Amino acid sequence: MADAVAQALGDGRHLLVQAGTGTGKSLGYLAPALVWLTEHPGERIVVATATLALQAQLAHADIPAAIDAVEHVTGKRPEFSVLKGRSNYACLLRVRDGGTSDQGTLISADDLVATARTAPTADSALGAEVLALREWAEDQASTGGVADRDDAPTHSDRAWHQVSVPARECLGAQRCPHGDSCLVEVSRDRARSASLVVTNHALLAIDAMQGGTAVPEHRAVIVDEAHELVARVTGAASGELSPQQVERVGKRAVTFLSDETALELLESADDLREALDESPLERVEDPSSAFVAAVERVRAASRAAVSGLTSGSEKASPEQRQAAAAVSEVFDVAERMAALSAYDVVWVTERERSGREARVAPLSVAGLMRSAVFGERTVVLTSATLKLGDDFGPSAGSLGLRARDRDDESSPYVPVASGGDKAGADVVVPWRALDVGSPFDYRHQAIRYVARTLPTPGRDGMSKEVLDEIAELVWAAGGRTLGLFSSRRAAEAAAVHVRRQLPKMTILCQGDAQLSDLTRRFTAEETTSLFGTLSLWQGVDVPGATCQLVIIDRIPFPRPDEPLTLARQKAVADAGGNGFMSVAATHAALLLAQGSGRLVRRSSDRGVVAVLDPRLVTARYGSFLRASMPDMWETTDREIAVGALRRLAETP
Repeated sequence: MADAVAQALGDGRHLLVQAGTGTGKSLGYLAPALVWLTEHPGERIVVATATLALQAQLAHADIPAAIDAVEHVTGKRPEFSVLKGRSNYACLLRVRDGGTSDQGTLISADDLVATARTAPTADSALGAEVLALREWAEDQASTGGVADRDDAPTHSDRAWHQVSVPARECLGAQRCPHGDSCLVEVSRDRARSASLVVTNHALLAIDAMQGGTAVPEHRAVIVDEAHELVARVTGAASGELSPQQVERVGKRAVTFLSDETALELLESADDLREALDESPLERVEDPSSAFVAAVERVRAASRAAVSGLTSGSEKASPEQRQAAAAVSEVFDVAERMAALSAYDVVWVTERERSGREARVAPLSVAGLMRSAVFGERTVVLTSATLKLGDDFGPSAGSLGLRARDRDDESSPYVPVASGGDKAGADVVVPWRALDVGSPFDYRHQAIRYVARTLPTPGRDGMSKEVLDEIAELVWAAGGRTLGLFSSRRAAEAAAVHVRRQLPKMTILCQGDAQLSDLTRRFTAEETTSLFGTLSLWQGVDVPGATCQLVIIDRIPFPRPDEPLTLARQKAVADAGGNGFMSVAATHAALLLAQGSGRLVRRSSDRGVVAVLDPRLVTARYGSFLRASMPDMWETTDREIAVGALRRLAETP
C-alpha cells in the first residue's frame, strides 16, 4: 500500500486502495505522504476522514508516530494541523457579547448564565454549561489555543450553540469586533503553515462547492473511510426547509425590518406549513403544485427581507448581519427548491418531533467530485470496503471516476469502467485500483451462516421463526452478540423476545442509554449482548470474546419509498442501466461488508456472522452481495452454526 501511495503521489494518477481491517492503512498512507512532503518543501497534502474518532486517532497517535519516524530517517520534521468546520470552534463574539442563537432557542447566552447564577430553573443547568464554555474559550484565547469543541468541557448541543456560530452567520475577521483574536482564524493560520492538514469529508465537500476557499491550497488529498465519502458529500450539498425554520429566522430579523416585510416572511411560514400538510410524502416534481407555490412565496419574502437587512449594511450591528445571513440561507434553499432542477431531488418528509419539512439533495455528486476534486489534484481513496461485488466499479462510478484504456494489464493495478453524470461527464480521469488484502484468515476464523429456511422478511416486522432463531443463536454464543437490525422497532422487538427467552442474559438495546455508554458496557462485559441499528453497523471495534456472534436480521436495502434512492435508481434506468443493482444493491453491499466486518478485528478472533435473510443465497443478486462481504466459510445449516458457537462459548 505504501508503495502504491508513493507512486500515485509521484505520477499524479488517482488511486483506490482497499485495505482490510488490521492492515494499518493509516501508516500505509502517512509514511509515503510525509516522505513526499520532505522531498517537496512548500507543498501540502490533506487527509480527510469521515469520523471524529479516526481524526482524533490520527492527530494524537498515528501522525506523531509517523512524523517521529520520518524525522529519524530523513532529518526533517513536517508540520501538521487539524482543520474543522467553523461551527466546531467557539466564537468570541458569542462568548463575549452573548446574542441569540437560531438553533433551538431565542434565549440569549447572557440570560442563561444569569439564570444559572441566580435561581435554579429548567435553564439553570444549560446556563452553567454556557458559563463553563465561556470560561474555557477565554482561557483558550489567552493561551493561543483554538477552542476546538472536542477539547471543551462536557456540554449539550444547546450549550454549544450559544458559544459557536454557523458558517453562514460569521461576520468575517474584518467586520467582527473580535476578528483580530478569532479562534477560527487561528486554526486556519495553523493549517496554512502546515504541510499535512487533517480535516473531514464534509469540509472537503464544502471546499469543492465553494471553489477551494475552505481548505488551504494542496497538491494531493488522501481520503480515509472513503466508502462514506459519497454520503458525506451528498449531506453537505443538501438543504432543508421547514415552517419552524422560517418562523425562527423571521423572529430574529423582525427588529430590523419594516412591519410589512417582517409580516410577509412570517406569513410565508404559514403557507409552507399548510402546503406541506397537504402534500404526499414523496418527491415533488409538479411545478404547479401548492408546495412549489408556497416555496416561491418563502423565496420572495426572504429575498425582500435580505434586501431590508443589508441596506445600509456598513452601519448594521453584528446581530443584524447575522440575522441577514440566516434569512439568506432560507432564501437560497427556497430558490433551489422552487427551481425543481433535473439535477436535484426535492421531497416532503416527516420528522417524529417537529412535523413535516422539505428537503433537497443532489441527484448525483459524481460530477462535483470529478470536476472539483479529481480534476484539480491527486487523490488517494482508501477503505476496508471499496470493492463491492468483488469489483471497484460501483465505488468508482459513484465517486465520479471515469474509465480509461486498459493499457497496463501487467501491473497489479486494475483500471475499471465507471459511469458519469452531467457535470464534467466528458472528462477522463486516469486512476488505478489495488486490493492489498487482509491480515486475517477469514475462512478459518469465521463462519457466515445464512438462514435459508427462514421466511423472507416482509413489512410486518419479524416473524416468530426469526425471533426464535435469534434467541437460539444468542443462547449458543452465551451472549457475546452484536445484533445489527434494519430498524429500531426490529431491534427492540428482538431484545424483548430474547430477554423473555433468556432471562439470565443481559441484552442491551439502542435507546436504553447513550450509545457510547452502551458500547462501553458491551465491550467491558464479555457475556453481554448489544442490539441496535445503523450506527452500530460501522465504527464499532470490539475485538476478542466480547463479540463472537454478529446477527444481521435482513439485507439492509434502503427504504423502497425513499425519494432520493428512487430518483437515483430511475436516473440509472433511464440511462439504460440497472437502477436496483447500481443504487439499492450497492448500498446494501456496502452495509453488509461493514456490518459483517464487526466480527473479526484481530488475528485471534473467532465467531459467526448470521444473516437471517434467505435472499442472500436464493436471490439472483445474492452472489453480488456475498462477494462484497469478507470471504468467510459459508453454511446454511443452523446446527453447524449453533455447534460452532457452543464450542467457542465453552473455550476457556
